[in-house]
Amino acid sequence: MGNGMERIWNFFENMNEYVYVADADTHELVYMNKKMRDTYGIHSKEELAGKKCYELLQNSSLPCTICNNDELQEGQFKEWRYFNPLLNKYFKIKDTVVENNGRRYRIEIALNISSQEHQKNVVRRYEKLEKIVNEGLRLALGTSSADKSLDIILEYIGKALDGERTYIFEHNENGYDDNTYEWVANGIQPEKDNLQNIPPEVCANWYRNFQEDKNIVIENLEDIREEDPEQYKNLKRQDIHSLVVVPLYWEKKIIGFYGVDNPPVKSLDYASNMLHIMGYFIVSSIRRRNLFHQLERMSYRDQLTQFGNRYAVDWFVEHEWNGEQIGVVYCDITGLKKVNDEQGHEAGDRLIIRACECLAGVFKGYGLYRIGGDEFLVLCLGIEEKDLREHVEKLRMDMKEHQVTMAVGMIWKEHGPKDIDLLLNESERLMYEDKDRYYKEHGLKRRR
Repeated sequence: MGNGMERIWNFFENMNEYVYVADADTHELVYMNKKMRDTYGIHSKEELAGKKCYELLQNSSLPCTICNNDELQEGQFKEWRYFNPLLNKYFKIKDTVVENNGRRYRIEIALNISSQEHQKNVVRRYEKLEKIVNEGLRLALGTSSADKSLDIILEYIGKALDGERTYIFEHNENGYDDNTYEWVANGIQPEKDNLQNIPPEVCANWYRNFQEDKNIVIENLEDIREEDPEQYKNLKRQDIHSLVVVPLYWEKKIIGFYGVDNPPVKSLDYASNMLHIMGYFIVSSIRRRNLFHQLERMSYRDQLTQFGNRYAVDWFVEHEWNGEQIGVVYCDITGLKKVNDEQGHEAGDRLIIRACECLAGVFKGYGLYRIGGDEFLVLCLGIEEKDLREHVEKLRMDMKEHQVTMAVGMIWKEHGPKDIDLLLNESERLMYEDKDRYYKEHGLKRRR
């Protein structure tokens, strides 16, 4: 069974419904969620190995006469009701089949409707949950970006669960947690800006529960005051009195969590189920967002030097430069073609890298771009003219240490209308003047 199927099973793990999966052809059990394992006295998933569904679930030596495997179709659910004499319970059942790696898997989700007093309400609620989830996914999938999808689904969940705030937290590269998305109801104070780089100890207890496939369900915040004081203080400050939080997994690794604050206490189990079902979509959207950002970075990045490219220059002009003072440094590596011709392109690449090291060391924090094979651009937003000249002088000294020669053209502009082409043309002209001086001083003929 592939990782894709296992991820699907993981979303069933803590549902309140009974869920099992069996090979539709051999009847061998491959998965039971925690609710069902507890009911049948199964202590681990490994105990299912070799067991037939009819043997364990019906205490039968032969396949069930009511087995409907032949009627199941992928992408469709068959609904029916059944009384299980072993458990002495009535169930509303939904069956379907999925195919993976040439095998057909029967998936059965059973809702206990034994209590006649609550039967209609339970069934109605289950059906309502299914409709709500489908509508939320429909709205979220209709957007143009993963970021927008996540914003929409958080708003939809928050309103559907009558919560005050919904949110997503993701691990950052430092091992801390960042609140990356949030929705808040009218009149509720946003918290996202206050919940960045949360130290690991704050959510340590939550992650221990996640590792045991448990959700976080807090009915009354005061219940955790003694056992989890760090988290208690964090939540108390936000005026949270109840919440439901579920982990987000990717390839069996916890990448964060998401949840809802202050839903009605009577709806906590309902909220837990909804969050579980929507979790796969949340993770899928996060992965889609990450892929888009990766492709975007690649499209704006020179692969050899990791400097920005011409597209990145255009993005800078459109999104970052508002006409304030700016310094432009235009550089061209002298002798790169000769190195490529005589020593090979690997040697030429090493020369380019040395030139980039010079530029990155001197102009750290400013925009660095490779705009041609041997041409580089530095855009220094907000720099003073005096500081720009000092940076260029330092660059000339560093070039000697790195055994690199570059012609340099520099121009500084005060506040005024945005005209990047004028600045580039002028700085390029000054660069060529610098290159001509170099060739004359060294008695060389300039390559055309």
